This record gives sequence, C-alpha cells and structure tokens, in this order.
Amino acid sequence: MKQKLSLQQKLLQKLSPQQIQVIKLLEIPTVQLEQRIKKELEENPVLELESDNPEQTNEDSIPEEQDTEKDVDNDEFTFDDYYSEDEDIPSYKLNTNNISKDDKYVEVPFSVGTTFHEFLYDQLRMVSLSEEQKQLAEYIIGNIDDDGYLRRDLMSISDDLAFNMNLDIDEKELLKILLEIQNFDPPGIGARNLRECLLLQLKKKKSEHLELAITIVKDYFIEFTKKHYSKIQSKLELSDEELKMGIDQILKLNPKPGSSYNNPLNKSNQHIVPDFILDNIDGELNLSLNQRNVPNLIINNTYQDMLLTLSENQKKKKNDKEAMLFVKQKTDSAKWFIDAIQQRQTTLLLTMSEIISFQKEYFQDGDETKLRPMILKDIAQRTHLDISTISRVSNSKYIQAHFGIYPLKYFFSEGLQKDDGEEVSTREIKKILHECIDNENKKKPLTDEKLAQILKEKTYLIARRTVAKYREQLEIPVARLRKEL
Repeated sequence: MKQKLSLQQKLLQKLSPQQIQVIKLLEIPTVQLEQRIKKELEENPVLELESDNPEQTNEDSIPEEQDTEKDVDNDEFTFDDYYSEDEDIPSYKLNTNNISKDDKYVEVPFSVGTTFHEFLYDQLRMVSLSEEQKQLAEYIIGNIDDDGYLRRDLMSISDDLAFNMNLDIDEKELLKILLEIQNFDPPGIGARNLRECLLLQLKKKKSEHLELAITIVKDYFIEFTKKHYSKIQSKLELSDEELKMGIDQILKLNPKPGSSYNNPLNKSNQHIVPDFILDNIDGELNLSLNQRNVPNLIINNTYQDMLLTLSENQKKKKNDKEAMLFVKQKTDSAKWFIDAIQQRQTTLLLTMSEIISFQKEYFQDGDETKLRPMILKDIAQRTHLDISTISRVSNSKYIQAHFGIYPLKYFFSEGLQKDDGEEVSTREIKKILHECIDNENKKKPLTDEKLAQILKEKTYLIARRTVAKYREQLEIPVARLRKEL
C-alpha cells in the first residue's frame, strides 16, 4: 500500500475563548444569568459587585481597550464585528435604562411548590411499606414520565434493579408496588397505557353511569377511541341518552394526570422572569432590559494596586512572579467577563429592538392578526448579526409587554400570500382555523376540505393538506374525533 502526501488549503474560523463566553451568555435567560454571575464572583476574587465597593468609580467596571489589545490576540471579539453605529436607529431602541428599585414592576406570579415527582415521593412516605419496598417504589416513581405514565415495562425495571442495585426482584413483586403507587393522587398515576389510566380514574369516582363508563373503556376501548359510538350503542343496547351519559363520564377524565404539575404554561409552578420590558406610553414604545437581578460588576481596586506594585518591583522573586501572573490572569478574566456581559446586553437589546421595529403595529396593542411573517433571517439582516446569534437570543427569552408576557419565539412565523398578493403570517391563518373549529357544530365537525373552502372564501388560498398540517400543529384532532353526541 502506497502512502501519498498531499497539501490542502483550508479556511477555518477559530473562536477565541472570549467569543465562546459571549455566545454562552447569549443563550441563557435573565433568570440563569444571575446564577452565572454568582458563580463567576465565587471563582474570581478580582471580580466584585459595585455595591460592595461604593468608593470605586464606574470607570473601573469597563475594561480598558489599550490593556485588552496588549493581552489578547488580534482576532479578539468586539461588538464592532456585530453592528455599525452608522445605522439609523429608532430612539426607543437606545433606551437601556435599568429597572431601579423604585420602578413599578409586575412579575409573573409563581409558587415554589413541590414538583410532580416530589409530590409522589411525599405520598410514598405516608404508606406502610418495608424499607426495601419503599426503595423499589422510589425507583418506579423515578421511571414515571411527566405525563404520569410508567412507559417502561416491569421486566426492564427488574433488569435495571439487578444490574444497578444488585437486587433480584421479580415482576410480581414490582407489580404489587406499582398497584400501591396507582392509589396515589392524582388519579390515573402510574398507568402503563391510556386505557389503564382511564380505568384507574373511573374506579376512584362515585357517580351515576359509572359502571357503563368502565365497561366502555374496558371492553370497547378501540371503538371509543375511534368514536364509533353507534357500534358501542348497538352492542350494549343503549339509548341515545344512556350512551351520552356514559361517554360524558369518560370525556371528563384527564388523559395526562401529571400534566397539571408539568405544563410549562402553568404559571403556578413556573417562574418566568422576562428579559425585556416593553411599555406603551401614549403610543410610544419604550423598550428596556430587565436588569433587576443583574448587578454591576467591577474590578477590585486592591488587586489592581497589587498588580501595579508587583510589576513596578525591579527585583522580582519567584513568588512575586507567580503572584503577578495569577493576579494578571484573574484580572484579565474579570475584564473579559464584564465585557461579555455588556456585549450580551447590547446584542439582546439590538435584536429585540429590531423585532419590535419589524412588528411595530402588533406591539402597539397586541392584536395577533397584525403579526407580520417574520423569520430569523429577517432580523439577522436588520441587525447584521448571524442567524445563529438571533436564534440564541430568541431561545428561552421572554418579553413583558402591556398586553402580556410572551416568549420571543412567539413572534416568528412563516408567511403565506393571499389571492390579492398580500403576505400574511401563518399564525393569522391558524387563528382563523382555531375560531372556525371552536364555533363548529360538534355533531357535524368541519373536515379539512371544508376548512380549506372556508379559508378560500376569506381569500386564503390553502390546500387541504396544508390545513391538515396547521391543524396538527395546533394539536386539534381530525373531524371524526371532534364529533360529539
């Protein structure tokens, strides 16, 4: 076998540690930024809060450009790489006032309640089980998903226990423990499939037509899920009223018993801290960053004086050189971190400002129909930032406007042309679809074909398969499954 040597020329873009630091800071929302700053303060003694040293001037919090040029390679990342100050920038985007303690500020209410699994563990402590059984129960609970289902079979759990915990437990023993867990709240917890989940809930209820509902779920579950009610009615010889009563009992059940604890839209158990605050003052949009939990950072004067003293000492001992190197490294690191925080805030503000500028009509009153089609590329072009940067900024970030709190991703949507050539947001079409389905006759729900026809009458030329795609994105079932008695 012959070996060949070849020469290849490649152009590679290498990110500096400072660039990587800015990128990572861009990705995290305000609520996590506070923790990131605390971590940096703990690890770097040169860095401190401005409030801890009131005598120090604000100038100390800004890295000197001259020093940075001495210590960093020529490819050092600066915000000049991102955007030019020659741009014509609307006045509202330049307002970066921090929120002071005296400002009025409304935050999303939340509770530091127990999580779904903690709630189950708390109930486990109340039941009479041996220590080994409780250990097994804890393991089973750990395998219950956020919807409340145990989707792993007991044989797999038995194998896990043998390999990971050296416990030889058969399926029968695990089933006994599972049945105990299935008595916990919320009803339906620990079910291995939807049928078992519904049966567990029905067995805990006390109401009329309960036996009929149990029979339907137990013996005619396939017919029920496909809404073949006439077959159920015929086989059980039920009147229309009896069938309706039995079906209604089932429809009142929760197919995802864990969802009440884990729903991301449930504000009672999720703390949403908006990254931006948008006020509408007499028609003028005023954007500001939420800096409530983002303290001002500065370089500790003591370390700067120490570095100066060590550098001026002509006869440096070995220990002095090591100390000077340590302080210099920590000082540079602190300056880079402060600069990265500032660049993060500037990039966030620039991006959000352009989103507001692009969707200005919508942000005036929050009317969803006024949302223009907007993709990441649109904002990237307006800000002269990379699409990946816009994606990082819009991920996991929220804005508090006068009409509610929304994730930034909410404002991005594809576009579609009407028959008159006007481009509209797909969100507008989805809203019309939702309204049509909400107002339909549930005994004769609208098919995708009929919905496409209604949209066509409203000048939206959309194919039936596209209607089906939007309906699925809205998590709305097909017409047959929306049918009610």
